[in-house]
Amino acid sequence: GNPNAKIMLIGEGPGANEDQVGMPFIGRAGQLLDKMLLSINLSRENIYITNVVNYRPPENRSPTDKEIQRYLPYLIQHIEIISPKILILLGSTALNTLIGDEEVISKARGKWIEKKIGKCNTSVIASFHPAFLMRQPAQKAMSWIDLKMIKKKMLELKIKIGK
Repeated sequence: GNPNAKIMLIGEGPGANEDQVGMPFIGRAGQLLDKMLLSINLSRENIYITNVVNYRPPENRSPTDKEIQRYLPYLIQHIEIISPKILILLGSTALNTLIGDEEVISKARGKWIEKKIGKCNTSVIASFHPAFLMRQPAQKAMSWIDLKMIKKKMLELKIKIGK
């Protein structure tokens, strides 16, 4: 990821492939993410990608609340360091960690939230995780709406993506 990025994307945590390579979003979900980003002229080179937790929980289960809370100070510091103008949360874990447990991804997605996270003021949007979209391809239409909203926000914030 680009440490000078104005756009930061946060997923849940590494799967088996990510754990071996030490990079977020590789494998099939990563390929889908690349296509999604490309559709709005973004790529891994001009955004910054991380996860709520940075290790793979046993049996590839979702991280527990305790594990998430343990990593949260690091995640907040990470957001402060990158200081993105746009923060994209992919999936329920990222949404619930940074926005709150009462939010359901299907209702929270596609809405901008102005939020202060640590010392960083940012525009936050949640969308479906690519792994979910592979299981529920009908939801890709909703993700496309979210992607177009991100593109529009980039124009509003005058975020220029260099080639």
